[in-house]
Amino acid sequence: MPPDATAFTLGEIVARLGAATLCGLILGFEREWRGKDAGLRTHALVALSAAVITTSALSLYAVVRQEGGDADPLRVIQGLAQAIGFIAAGTIFVARRTVKNLTTAASVWFSASAGIVAGAAQFTLLAVAMGFGLTILIVLRLLDRFGLPGREEE
Repeated sequence: MPPDATAFTLGEIVARLGAATLCGLILGFEREWRGKDAGLRTHALVALSAAVITTSALSLYAVVRQEGGDADPLRVIQGLAQAIGFIAAGTIFVARRTVKNLTTAASVWFSASAGIVAGAAQFTLLAVAMGFGLTILIVLRLLDRFGLPGREEE
Protein backbone atom coordinates (compact mmCIF):
# COMPACT_ATOMS: atom_id res chain seq x y z
CA MET A 1 0.00 0.00 0.00
CA PRO A 2 1.51 3.37 -0.99
CA PRO A 3 2.05 5.84 1.90
CA ASP A 4 -0.57 8.27 0.57
CA ALA A 5 -3.19 5.63 -0.26
CA THR A 6 -6.70 6.93 0.32
CA ALA A 7 -10.15 5.71 -0.55
CA PHE A 8 -11.55 9.24 -0.73
CA THR A 9 -11.29 12.04 -3.24
CA LEU A 10 -9.95 15.44 -2.25
CA GLY A 11 -13.51 16.82 -2.42
CA GLU A 12 -14.78 14.16 -0.02
CA ILE A 13 -11.95 14.82 2.41
CA VAL A 14 -12.55 18.59 2.29
CA ALA A 15 -16.30 18.07 2.87
CA ARG A 16 -15.73 15.82 5.87
CA LEU A 17 -13.05 17.95 7.52
CA GLY A 18 -14.81 21.20 6.61
CA ALA A 19 -18.10 20.05 8.14
CA ALA A 20 -16.33 19.01 11.34
CA THR A 21 -14.41 22.28 11.58
CA LEU A 22 -17.55 24.34 10.97
CA CYS A 23 -19.46 22.46 13.68
CA GLY A 24 -16.56 22.87 16.10
CA LEU A 25 -16.42 26.60 15.38
CA ILE A 26 -20.17 26.95 15.95
CA LEU A 27 -19.99 25.09 19.27
CA GLY A 28 -16.86 26.98 20.26
CA PHE A 29 -18.47 30.32 19.47
CA GLU A 30 -21.22 29.61 21.97
CA ARG A 31 -18.64 28.81 24.68
CA GLU A 32 -16.46 31.79 23.72
CA TRP A 33 -19.53 34.04 23.88
CA ARG A 34 -20.05 32.83 27.46
CA GLY A 35 -16.43 33.69 28.32
CA LYS A 36 -15.26 30.10 28.77
CA ASP A 37 -11.65 29.03 28.26
CA ALA A 38 -12.49 26.23 25.83
CA GLY A 39 -13.81 28.32 22.95
CA LEU A 40 -13.46 28.62 19.19
CA ARG A 41 -10.01 27.13 18.70
CA THR A 42 -10.43 24.31 21.21
CA HIS A 43 -13.75 23.12 19.83
CA ALA A 44 -12.71 23.52 16.19
CA LEU A 45 -9.47 21.60 16.75
CA VAL A 46 -11.19 18.83 18.71
CA ALA A 47 -13.82 18.38 15.97
CA LEU A 48 -11.23 18.58 13.19
CA SER A 49 -8.92 16.12 14.94
CA ALA A 50 -11.73 13.63 15.45
CA ALA A 51 -12.72 13.96 11.79
CA VAL A 52 -9.13 13.49 10.59
CA ILE A 53 -8.69 10.34 12.65
CA THR A 54 -12.10 8.94 11.64
CA THR A 55 -11.58 9.73 7.95
CA SER A 56 -8.12 8.19 8.09
CA ALA A 57 -9.42 5.02 9.77
CA LEU A 58 -12.23 4.61 7.25
CA SER A 59 -9.91 5.31 4.34
CA LEU A 60 -7.30 2.83 5.57
CA TYR A 61 -10.07 0.29 6.13
CA ALA A 62 -11.21 0.64 2.52
CA VAL A 63 -7.67 0.40 1.15
CA VAL A 64 -6.84 -2.64 3.30
CA ARG A 65 -10.08 -4.34 2.24
CA GLN A 66 -9.26 -3.68 -1.44
CA GLU A 67 -6.00 -5.53 -0.94
CA GLY A 68 -7.75 -8.49 0.72
CA GLY A 69 -6.94 -7.60 4.32
CA ASP A 70 -9.21 -7.10 7.29
CA ALA A 71 -9.51 -4.15 9.66
CA ASP A 72 -11.92 -2.69 12.21
CA PRO A 73 -12.42 1.10 11.98
CA LEU A 74 -14.84 1.03 14.94
CA ARG A 75 -11.88 0.61 17.28
CA VAL A 76 -10.68 4.06 16.27
CA ILE A 77 -14.04 5.60 17.20
CA GLN A 78 -14.01 3.74 20.51
CA GLY A 79 -10.52 5.05 21.26
CA LEU A 80 -11.51 8.60 20.31
CA ALA A 81 -14.55 8.55 22.56
CA GLN A 82 -12.44 7.35 25.46
CA ALA A 83 -9.61 9.83 24.87
CA ILE A 84 -11.87 12.86 24.54
CA GLY A 85 -13.41 11.94 27.88
CA PHE A 86 -10.05 12.62 29.51
CA ILE A 87 -9.73 16.00 27.78
CA ALA A 88 -13.26 17.01 28.71
CA ALA A 89 -12.77 15.85 32.30
CA GLY A 90 -9.76 18.13 32.53
CA THR A 91 -12.00 21.17 32.11
CA ILE A 92 -14.14 20.28 35.14
CA PHE A 93 -13.18 21.47 38.60
CA VAL A 94 -14.77 21.83 42.02
CA ALA A 95 -14.54 25.08 43.93
CA ARG A 96 -16.22 25.68 47.26
CA ARG A 97 -18.45 22.64 46.88
CA THR A 98 -19.59 23.80 43.43
CA VAL A 99 -18.82 21.93 40.22
CA LYS A 100 -17.67 24.21 37.38
CA ASN A 101 -17.40 23.80 33.60
CA LEU A 102 -19.67 20.78 33.18
CA THR A 103 -21.36 22.33 30.15
CA THR A 104 -17.99 23.20 28.61
CA ALA A 105 -16.78 19.62 29.13
CA ALA A 106 -19.94 18.26 27.54
CA SER A 107 -19.59 20.72 24.69
CA VAL A 108 -15.99 19.62 24.01
CA TRP A 109 -17.11 16.00 24.01
CA PHE A 110 -19.99 16.85 21.66
CA SER A 111 -17.52 18.64 19.38
CA ALA A 112 -15.51 15.42 19.14
CA SER A 113 -18.69 13.51 18.35
CA ALA A 114 -19.44 15.97 15.56
CA GLY A 115 -15.95 15.38 14.20
CA ILE A 116 -16.38 11.60 14.27
CA VAL A 117 -19.72 11.82 12.47
CA ALA A 118 -18.36 14.31 9.89
CA GLY A 119 -15.31 12.11 9.35
CA ALA A 120 -17.66 9.21 8.64
CA ALA A 121 -19.59 11.42 6.15
CA GLN A 122 -22.84 10.97 8.06
CA PHE A 123 -24.00 14.48 7.22
CA THR A 124 -27.71 13.98 7.97
CA LEU A 125 -26.86 12.67 11.42
CA LEU A 126 -24.46 15.60 11.86
CA ALA A 127 -27.11 18.18 10.93
CA VAL A 128 -29.72 16.70 13.28
CA ALA A 129 -27.20 16.37 16.14
CA MET A 130 -26.05 19.97 15.66
CA GLY A 131 -29.65 21.14 15.74
CA PHE A 132 -30.25 19.40 19.04
CA GLY A 133 -26.87 20.46 20.44
CA LEU A 134 -27.41 24.13 19.62
CA THR A 135 -30.93 23.95 21.05
CA ILE A 136 -29.49 22.63 24.30
CA LEU A 137 -26.72 25.23 24.46
CA ILE A 138 -28.57 28.33 23.25
CA VAL A 139 -32.33 27.93 23.58
CA LEU A 140 -32.19 26.42 27.06
CA ARG A 141 -29.87 29.25 28.14
CA LEU A 142 -32.40 31.80 26.86
CA LEU A 143 -35.21 30.03 28.73
CA ASP A 144 -33.07 30.15 31.87
CA ARG A 145 -32.99 33.93 31.63
CA PHE A 146 -36.78 33.91 32.02
CA GLY A 147 -36.49 31.93 35.25
CA LEU A 148 -37.51 28.56 33.90
CA PRO A 149 -36.09 25.48 35.67
CA GLY A 150 -32.94 23.72 34.55
CA ARG A 151 -30.24 26.12 35.74
CA GLU A 152 -26.82 24.49 35.75
CA GLU A 153 -23.26 25.59 36.35
CA GLU A 154 -21.48 26.33 33.15
